[in-house]
Amino acid sequence: MTTAVADQIMANASDTGDRRRSISLRQAAAEFWRHTSPQLLAVLLVGAVAARVAVGDWNAWDVWVPLLMIGFFPVQEWLIHVILLHWKPLQIGRFTLDPEVARKHREHHADPRHVPLIFIPLGTLLVVLPLTIVVALVAFPTTGRGLTYLVTAAATGVVYEWTHYLIHSDYRPRTRVYRAIWRNHRLHHYKNEKYWFTVTSANTADVVFGTNPTPRTVDRSATARDLLGEQESSPVGTG
Repeated sequence: MTTAVADQIMANASDTGDRRRSISLRQAAAEFWRHTSPQLLAVLLVGAVAARVAVGDWNAWDVWVPLLMIGFFPVQEWLIHVILLHWKPLQIGRFTLDPEVARKHREHHADPRHVPLIFIPLGTLLVVLPLTIVVALVAFPTTGRGLTYLVTAAATGVVYEWTHYLIHSDYRPRTRVYRAIWRNHRLHHYKNEKYWFTVTSANTADVVFGTNPTPRTVDRSATARDLLGEQESSPVGTG
């Protein structure tokens, strides 16, 4: 185990909103699949896999496309989390630019245990999914490669939703890898919202962008539950 992972794991219970109650993985999965976002992503995944198998025309890109997408995914998570999810309302004349995904994320920070707020908002998903399908159909030189992209995008979406839900549920970590991921995201919610922006991994993009400090060196934020409250003037990552 690396020193960084050990530091994450050693964070005390108050830093991660730790609770005594524990549920089984089966109980967590039963709740997970009752929600619309995982259901829609699963339907897309099954349909994309079926279409990919039907089209055939396999080649090396069916390995490289998923590897490149999965390798970039921690950076993608970080960028979306910092830029979109922590977006602050922007006043443009009479209009306020404040996307649904940012509004719902502020609500999620205010109540991290409210299950419906854990998932991608439905309105956002109903825009993202059709756009992803369009990209798959028009941005690749062959249908097969586009469908491989679509399969990978749907799969990473399901993994993201499952990991995010599991972290906020009462399921307790049982492996070192998942415990590090669990600590990483819960520190973001319960200690300081200016750090630890990745969700499905730990010590990846946060290390690259300087948002993975040793927990004991970070002050507890007064605005972790209120993202529009009084903020420090320092940029993300410099705390």
